[in-house]
Amino acid sequence: MGKTNKPDWVNYVAHVFTSGNSNLWLDDLGLKEKLIKNFGEIDYISDPIDFQKFTDFYNDEMGKNIRVEGRMISFKNLGSQAFLAEAKNITNELEKEYTVDGKRKVNIDIGFVHHTQFVLASTKHWGNRIYIGKGIFAEITLIYVYGKWSSLEYSYVNFKNETYQQELEKIRNIYMPKRKEKMIKERKK
Repeated sequence: MGKTNKPDWVNYVAHVFTSGNSNLWLDDLGLKEKLIKNFGEIDYISDPIDFQKFTDFYNDEMGKNIRVEGRMISFKNLGSQAFLAEAKNITNELEKEYTVDGKRKVNIDIGFVHHTQFVLASTKHWGNRIYIGKGIFAEITLIYVYGKWSSLEYSYVNFKNETYQQELEKIRNIYMPKRKEKMIKERKK
């Protein structure tokens, strides 16, 4: 019989993409403060990443012929993997706050970095997703093997890209010392 173990703490990450200048949404329109209120202090924000080149899926909603910028955002405090469904419902509510005429101008993909994987939450079922409660599914988007991120057949095209994987590597490098420190503290209890 297998022995159950407490799951590792993870580093929550948001992939935020916006119509137009992401600084406008994050800073001027207060999205960053709302993310901090819900997920805690931010310890990393990537430079803008051209998200538009990966898909035109969001053009009808966010606008055609505009720049769609993405940012990878890491939260300082480690969290429970079990929080993922709640986190996605929080980000869905934040997205609603930034709609214009019923169309989103901000998309927030919430997930987490674990030392072995990058997991994203979704409201949509697909064959590669597991239902985790509260109307939310989880998807292992990337796995960490032999010192690098590896995509899977179904991984979103932007996360198959080297730029995104480099950003996730930076976040993983921030996460690993936090994870080690947390594990040491827990062993001392």
